Amino acid sequence: MKFDLGALDVVAAVVRNGSLTRAAAALGMSQPAVSYQLRKIEDGLKCTLFDRSSDGCTLTQAGTILWRALDPALAEIEAAVDEIGALGGARALRIVTDFAFAGFWLMPRLGEFRLSQPDLQVQIVATQSPGMPRKDEVAIRFGTAAAMPATARLLMPERVMPVCAPGHPAAVNGPQGATLIHLEAHEGAQWMTWGKWFAATGQTYRAGPGDIRLNTYDFVIQAAVHGQGVALGWLPLIASQMAEGTLVPAGKAVDLGDRGYWLVEGPGQSVQDFAGWLSKVLRRSDDASLAGPRSGNSAAMGGK
Repeated sequence: MKFDLGALDVVAAVVRNGSLTRAAAALGMSQPAVSYQLRKIEDGLKCTLFDRSSDGCTLTQAGTILWRALDPALAEIEAAVDEIGALGGARALRIVTDFAFAGFWLMPRLGEFRLSQPDLQVQIVATQSPGMPRKDEVAIRFGTAAAMPATARLLMPERVMPVCAPGHPAAVNGPQGATLIHLEAHEGAQWMTWGKWFAATGQTYRAGPGDIRLNTYDFVIQAAVHGQGVALGWLPLIASQMAEGTLVPAGKAVDLGDRGYWLVEGPGQSVQDFAGWLSKVLRRSDDASLAGPRSGNSAAMGGK
């Protein structure tokens, strides 16, 4: 079949925003127009790409197959457009990372970096499949040391703890028997799941019939904050929620020193400036616990 490439942007917007309404707002379109475009591509494929409910849209099996190809392809196209735009000579930096790191950790701190580099054009691209960075581009990738290139630097070792809203029974009793909030993991996903957490803490994992499954980490944390269950909290990402008390511990923290967020650098002065800024942030007293020991193929993080 022939695709309307513009309609693929609609698919991407629905995946990234989790609902037709939020996708429409992000695209500057009406909700019916987004729904119409989505129906066109689903009719052409003769399958449904999203399960729609009052809680939003989640990918079907067919939708997951399409998104697996579409996500990296869109990132490549966006990179090419940026590279063309940079031909005019303006300084630029492109940061490619996943949705959770971009939204929870990077965005609250990025204003400081931009103030220090007022002439630098900064773009953030959120994708679950970042590739190797080009000139003036960095990738902040989640995974194991073995999955990273030799030049990667470990920024944040993985540290995961069950969390819930204050007053939730799990804050006292732990997550066993509670409603668990799952981040939907594609096959081969490297992040910790509830099954892995229970195994790591020597407990028996039992999925409950009332468990909640969501496809973005933002939804997972919002559900936990609003008392809908217990979530796995990646402590570097939810530091602000823990500090504010909107989330509290509901179980033992599990540390995995060979897995976490890694910095992979492309060439360019803007990349060096960004890496140096990251080093300073991670050395501060309020972020010191996030930097952690270096392991695997990482080098000590230092300003350049």
